[in-house]
Amino acid sequence: MSRKNVFAGGELDRVGPRRSDAAWVAAHRANPESRYVVLWRGFCLIDGDHAPRAAYLGRETIERLLPDDAICALLGVEGEIATFAVDLSDLDDATARDALQGFGAFRDLRDFGGLMTAPEASLMAHARGLIYWHQRHRFCGVCGGAAQIADAGHLRRCGNPSCGAEHFPRTDPAVIMLVADGDRCLMGRQAQWPEGLYSTLAGFVEPGESLEEAVAREIWEEAGITVRDVRYHSSQPWPFPASLMLGFHATATSTEIKLQSNELDDARWFDRYELRNPGAAMRLPRPTSISRRLLDDWLEGA
Repeated sequence: MSRKNVFAGGELDRVGPRRSDAAWVAAHRANPESRYVVLWRGFCLIDGDHAPRAAYLGRETIERLLPDDAICALLGVEGEIATFAVDLSDLDDATARDALQGFGAFRDLRDFGGLMTAPEASLMAHARGLIYWHQRHRFCGVCGGAAQIADAGHLRRCGNPSCGAEHFPRTDPAVIMLVADGDRCLMGRQAQWPEGLYSTLAGFVEPGESLEEAVAREIWEEAGITVRDVRYHSSQPWPFPASLMLGFHATATSTEIKLQSNELDDARWFDRYELRNPGAAMRLPRPTSISRRLLDDWLEGA
């Protein structure tokens, strides 16, 4: 696959071996040329409407806004310039809006990521996923003690001397698959989705199973369809909140849909004509999603 999915394609050097060097990290934090991207309650600070781009703030602006205990994580470096992600979620609406007036607006990355350059979309996905993990891992999962940020934001270490457990950023693998039966494919919808929206089926990988087994299990559990020829397509970082989407194509060996659980409100077979000419009442997956990529490639015969 020569074309990358949205949110892939990062170009920063993530400098993994340097993150534990506190003096090196501190020097980059002190460098006035370092750049900061900002998140607030899951939204990203973005500059521009028609050509959205990351709003980079300087060190002086960030230090004025950033509480001592705020989350700050190194995303990587380009040459000698470091880029950090900071979380300002503790600021109330008015303070966040007023303090950052003129720099940009907080927006949902899913809505505009496809309009950004690949490196910037990847950068903001990295930032969003990392900040989300920090927000939900303030305490040790082993003993319950406070977990302190370490390794430039890529580790939390339990502060309890008798524990000291280390916790690393987590990404949950999920399979997402386009199931074909000749000239038609299987799509489903959840009850809470917008009216008319259908997507390819997906689900999380469970312990002790291969990706191919997860594909077959999820399709059976959700729609009662059996499959063969499970083939890997591509992957996509999906930090909404913390997944790596692993895309597959598969061929149906049964066609009678039997909803097996309460996960789906409906599932249907759609032919190529319906999907190329969706009516006003039908909505296809977001253009930024791997679900749409799987669908588009199937329609193109890829």
